[in-house]
Amino acid sequence: MAVDTSQFRNGLKIEIDGEPFNMIYFQHVKPGKGGAFVRTKLKNLRTGRVLDRTFRSGEKVDEADVEETKMQYLYQDGDHLVFMDTKTFEQTPLSIEQVGEPRKYLKENLDVKILFWRGEALSVELPPFVEARITQCDPGVKGDTASAATKPATLETGAVVQVPLFIKEGEVVRVDTRTGEYVERVN
Repeated sequence: MAVDTSQFRNGLKIEIDGEPFNMIYFQHVKPGKGGAFVRTKLKNLRTGRVLDRTFRSGEKVDEADVEETKMQYLYQDGDHLVFMDTKTFEQTPLSIEQVGEPRKYLKENLDVKILFWRGEALSVELPPFVEARITQCDPGVKGDTASAATKPATLETGAVVQVPLFIKEGEVVRVDTRTGEYVERVN
C-alpha cells in the first residue's frame, strides 16, 4: 500500500529500493520559493544504516510489508536462540547475531515481539522491564555515600548492571531493557 508524504510519522515502516526502512524523523518544509518537501531520516531495518532522504510534497512511497509477531523465548540451542509463536506454537530459531543486543536480557518464557519482513526476522523487541535474579554481586562497601553509590551485579541472564550498595546476591531486581539501568528491587 502506498502512503503519501502527508501521512508520514515517526515509526512508519516504508520500503525503498527493495529494502525496509523505519522513519526515525521527518520534517515538512515549505520554503518561500519553490515547492514544499519533506526531509526525513530513515533507518534500514536489515543493516541498521541511517539514511537522509528528501521527498517532494505529495510523493508516494510503498509501505513495507512488515509483521510484528508476539513470540516467547524458549531456549538456546548452540549459537541459535529458539522462539515460539504464542498463537500457532511454531518454533523459529534465530542466530545470536540476528537477536543482537536484546540477547543479554532474555530469560526462558519471556514474551517478546519479533518484526518479520518477507519471512525474515529483522529485530527482537523486549518488554520495557524485565525481572531477573542477581547471581554474582560483591558486598557493598560503606563509606563514600555522598552521591548515589553503585556496584556492578551480574544477572541470571548474563547482563551486568549497576545496582545500589544495599542489593545482595540472590535478590530479584527490575531492569529497564531500553537503558540497561536498575529500576527497583522486587519482593
